[in-house]
Amino acid sequence: MYLIEPIRNGEWVYDQGTTMAIQAYVRDNIFLDDKIIFPYMVNPSVQIGLNQNAYEEVNQPYMDEHNIGLVRRETGGGAVYLDDKNMSFCYLVPNDGDTNIFGQYDKLYAPIIRVLEKMGVEGLEQKGRNDLTLNDKKISGAAMTIVHDRVYAGYSLLLDPDYEVMNTVLKPNQKKISSHGVKSVRQRVGTLRDALDPEYQDISVWKFTEFILKELLEVDDLDDAKRYVLTDEDWQAIDEIASNMYNNWDWTYGHFETFDYQVQQRFDGVGTLHIGLTITHARIEAIQINGDFFGVKPKAELEDKLIGTKLEASALREALADTTVDEYISGLDAEDLIRFILAIPSQESEE
Repeated sequence: MYLIEPIRNGEWVYDQGTTMAIQAYVRDNIFLDDKIIFPYMVNPSVQIGLNQNAYEEVNQPYMDEHNIGLVRRETGGGAVYLDDKNMSFCYLVPNDGDTNIFGQYDKLYAPIIRVLEKMGVEGLEQKGRNDLTLNDKKISGAAMTIVHDRVYAGYSLLLDPDYEVMNTVLKPNQKKISSHGVKSVRQRVGTLRDALDPEYQDISVWKFTEFILKELLEVDDLDDAKRYVLTDEDWQAIDEIASNMYNNWDWTYGHFETFDYQVQQRFDGVGTLHIGLTITHARIEAIQINGDFFGVKPKAELEDKLIGTKLEASALREALADTTVDEYISGLDAEDLIRFILAIPSQESEE
């Protein structure tokens, strides 16, 4: 098995979009005579599945406030929070003979289970569709697809999960989407560190990864591993993929075609405000503003100004740059309206 690391000019690459672009480039362009493993660790970010609506899966205001990124995979599955305390692994495996693992998550997890058991972890089990559990708590979720007759698969391993961030970021604002509920992360998610033998209890994520890679690659020293080192030409193509796709707002947010979105709140000095929107490719296709507020200009004019605007703060500010919102909704300014539409908590609002 070949090892490909996300290292550029001697430095590890942490950008989530670039990391995904590396995988996509290797998947579509690098064909070697053996399987490929690709470890990756990223800055705090959420990775959503191909078929998920970003607005329904994450707490975007919290992510914006804490500089947490978002990237969309090309494979299915659910949303997962990743950061620099936990390592993930991607695989490219020929889709034939004994190496055929497509749809068989027990086979995908079997090698890593053997490695973790060597480190003292007991109670590991592949459960449900694509989860790896430790004493019935999830410590990994996997995704896979077939591209160019190879299985493209991956999973993360939770060594030190940040429960607080994970619980907050994967819980969309309930004012917007009342049907989407998320159980407490602490109830559903486990940690590998607590299950390791005493000699590994203080292991760093890098040493943890090194141990795993040596076992999976069957080498005593990673310097002896078979490697493919990305060239300058490879990096040029990777940068283009990242720019056009994984770090592209339209791919991440606009991929989902159409959905309805609504927010409602009562504001001091304004009244109750309700906004319903139809969002197509992450832009406002239709909007209706209702409530018991006052205004001196017809609300239809304000609604028209927002048609076609991206559902993000900077685009909304640009659309309202020359507008005095108070003339349409007395007591409210443009920034108040933007925060309300995006469900960003406001000190001056009341439930």
